[in-house]
Amino acid sequence: MLQRIRGAPPRYWLVGVVVLFLVGFPTVISSFLASEWAQALILAIAIMGLNILVGYSGQLSLGHGAFMALGAYTSAILAHHFKMDIVATIPIAGLLTGLVGFVFGIPALRLSALYLALATFALAVVTPSLIKRPAGLTGGVQGIILTQPDPPGFAQSAYGFLTGIAMTSDQWIYYICLFCALILFWFAWNLVRHRPGRAMRAIRDGEVAAAASGVNIAGYKTLAFGISAFYAGIAGALFALAAGFVSPDTFPVSLSIQLLVGAVVGGLASIPGPLLGAIFAYFLPIESNQWVPSQSWIPDQIASTVKNAGPAVTYGAVLILIMIFAPNGIVGLLYRGYVALNRRLRGAADRETGQMPPNPQTV
Repeated sequence: MLQRIRGAPPRYWLVGVVVLFLVGFPTVISSFLASEWAQALILAIAIMGLNILVGYSGQLSLGHGAFMALGAYTSAILAHHFKMDIVATIPIAGLLTGLVGFVFGIPALRLSALYLALATFALAVVTPSLIKRPAGLTGGVQGIILTQPDPPGFAQSAYGFLTGIAMTSDQWIYYICLFCALILFWFAWNLVRHRPGRAMRAIRDGEVAAAASGVNIAGYKTLAFGISAFYAGIAGALFALAAGFVSPDTFPVSLSIQLLVGAVVGGLASIPGPLLGAIFAYFLPIESNQWVPSQSWIPDQIASTVKNAGPAVTYGAVLILIMIFAPNGIVGLLYRGYVALNRRLRGAADRETGQMPPNPQTV
């Protein structure tokens, strides 16, 4: 067993270090920052689902925020009207949203990539208006206010034993989001390594060739929609838990665009990409909003204009730079850097030993 652990690939050790970091992170930050990182993990779950749909099966969706809204309202209605434990509503919201996504994927089979993007975009546009209609069930414009759960006794005892302080509600919600994220990322990793993942990649690279190889095009396309919506439903339910409030304005069209940006920036068709993309998509707008020009020599009118337009300009400029220097996302950029560094280190080792490298052009 120890020999098997020692022989594990380096990426497994890296995953272990990241998981340990995320587990211990709330113990060294404030409760408010823990709530913000919980929101980033929620975005990572939604982006992972979108990554399965866009990155692995090649179907473009601009309405992923609508599935998040469905999951959030399912959880909120069950908790508010039917007095269910809000944590217990999370898998129910995911399953219901996944079923809706699977059904939505059936007529989407007849649409080309462009018209599918427009159809999902229309879904994102109309969802906030549809939510307002059954006001007695959804709360209408005012939404639904939820009570955030207190940490259970076993979590309080363990956290207090390790840190010496009491666990807050925000920290408990962070650990719930982290647990869900680890389970869903593990499921996605296993999915893409086995037959469904290979079939989706084959469809993405060429439907005609995939069909000639015996791949069920319709089945795997609708499966990708269902799994993607399931992830979005879980993320929506976790968002309702973390925010303690849901309303139609919580799920605007910009949310779907933000999820797509996070998927592309992190790196499509990669497992760690959604986490990096979620951190980028959530924290960059917050940090850019806090930037204020401090030079006293700048005229007040120009400073006010820069302050108002600065966040959007900063966000757009960073996106442009990433698309120029990292067209395959942050994960692609890191992988290129790792390959280049490994090549140089291997070339230096070959020169020290006097051996001819496999490819002399790489030295």
